[in-house]
Amino acid sequence: MPLVEHLRELRNRMSKGLLAIIVVTIVAVFYSEQIMSFLGESVPSCEKGEVSDGGNCANVVFNTLTSPFTTTIRISLTTGIIVASPVWLYQLWAFVAPGLHKNEKKYTYAFVASAVPLFTAGAYLAYLILPISVKVLISLTPEGSGNLVSLDEVLDFTTRMVLVFGLAFELPLVLVMLNMTGMVTGRRMVGWWRGVVMGVFVFGAVITPTTDPVGMLALAGPIVVLYFGAVGFSLINDRRRRRKNPDAELDDDEASDLDHTPETVGAVEPVSTVAALPEQADSNRTARVNGYDDVT
Repeated sequence: MPLVEHLRELRNRMSKGLLAIIVVTIVAVFYSEQIMSFLGESVPSCEKGEVSDGGNCANVVFNTLTSPFTTTIRISLTTGIIVASPVWLYQLWAFVAPGLHKNEKKYTYAFVASAVPLFTAGAYLAYLILPISVKVLISLTPEGSGNLVSLDEVLDFTTRMVLVFGLAFELPLVLVMLNMTGMVTGRRMVGWWRGVVMGVFVFGAVITPTTDPVGMLALAGPIVVLYFGAVGFSLINDRRRRRKNPDAELDDDEASDLDHTPETVGAVEPVSTVAALPEQADSNRTARVNGYDDVT
């Protein structure tokens, strides 16, 4: 298609995805209170008549006059983007898919089929440890002081933890895709294991806000297991690749192994000559020109 047709197709696809987000966002507005309550469950709220003192509980509040409105819009829009993601992701795929080859589509299907469960598992793990993290943070409050926690801050904290855990779980998938494209070998990943394990635990300690090792282990442990799973898959894939092509893992400037063993030469077979000129094709012609049987 010409460029104008491509732009018109992109506009139609984006319009459908945006319409789905708007519809889900409008529906989410009516359930915003339930969604806020669900996302705020990680905070140990004070019961009726209970006073926040020394980190025993916290009161979730709004800091400004417009906070209830802006928080409702923000929660509804975020819900719309997440819930309507199958629609706008399909529209994006439908726009890109006609330009992909068959093997590229196959890799894309495999990537999406693996990325979604991994991200969901990381997000669910983050939601499980959120109450522990919040409780540890609130427990640091000294005696005689209470906690007034802004709902916006709770939502920011929850969103950040879910995104960090979900994206961290995609690391093994990225390594597998790099191996599938031939950019990284399984043997090289094995050589990285000490640095990767150390880096994952440091990352887990920095990104989790709690001072206890629970959050760090909850994030670093599964990623390390998934990393070694990616290494095992890459080693098997490299072995399969070598079986099909012994030179598959050679660099561009590296020469392949050649067999220089001389082979025996068989007996010489006589080859009959074929006349190249009409005069030579005449078998009855015996005349010679200047001593040659060729008219050249």
